[in-house]
Amino acid sequence: MTADPPVDLAELYRTHHLQMVRLARLLVDDTASAEDVVQEAFLGMHRNRGALRDSRAAVGYLRQAVVNQSRSMLRRRRTVRAHLKVAEPEIAPPADSEVILAEEHQEVLRAVDQLPPRQREVLVLRYWSEMSEAEIADALGISKGTVKSQASRAMATLAKIMQGGETDGSV
Repeated sequence: MTADPPVDLAELYRTHHLQMVRLARLLVDDTASAEDVVQEAFLGMHRNRGALRDSRAAVGYLRQAVVNQSRSMLRRRRTVRAHLKVAEPEIAPPADSEVILAEEHQEVLRAVDQLPPRQREVLVLRYWSEMSEAEIADALGISKGTVKSQASRAMATLAKIMQGGETDGSV
């Protein structure tokens, strides 16, 4: 029986970096933070590459690391904002943002941003990353049933938001 070849991190980076940045961008809502999240995930993979037994699982490991790093970043943001003494200044969106996405897509993204974190993660992984329920459950460390219920609740909440209804965040 031959052992799997070691993970080629350079090749993994070349083939999956952009995809992981896009995933993180949808979860943390800004490109610079998304790039930091992905960088940390790759660094973690580099530090622990000896522990990765199956090189074919490297992409799944990386995706899970990106989701976990995104969660950590969002927790840190909440903590910082909770302790800020002064209000943060309004930051205008980039000038080209209107060109990049059609208004309809922007409305959907704004609605997705209003979802609770777990629901947002499930939808991003399901519809953007095109992952199966089992893959999502594995990446998020939850059961397939939880994936299904979170996706269902998220879609119901999105429909309500898109129809102009207010949500109280408890859906």
